[in-house]
Amino acid sequence: MYIHILNRSRPQSAPLRAQYCVSFWCRLRGLMFRPSLAPDEGLLLVQERQSRMDAAIHMLGMRFDLTVVWIDEARRVVDVQIARRWPPFYFPRQAARYVLETGVHHRADFQPGDQLYFEGVPDE
Repeated sequence: MYIHILNRSRPQSAPLRAQYCVSFWCRLRGLMFRPSLAPDEGLLLVQERQSRMDAAIHMLGMRFDLTVVWIDEARRVVDVQIARRWPPFYFPRQAARYVLETGVHHRADFQPGDQLYFEGVPDE
């Protein structure tokens, strides 16, 4: 299932289209082995609880670098980093419940403190 992510603090030309990823297996696989992402595409990993450890990501099997946006329960950005292909793990600076993985060209679209809106999210 796909949702749209809008940044209410930093208007974008178009919302980002993201796969809504709730299951353990979907979160574990993430974007591994995918050759690329479309320019307006991302993956939103939904954790069961807000945590630094649970929101960590791995870059094993990745073919491209990512912009990683960590988002808290209030859907506020708590950290943004460029994740390179081969360092194995990245952790947010603060606890997060959602992890948005998208193309590196989206780095300037998100800053800590930005308020996001998820359009089309099923009941959690």
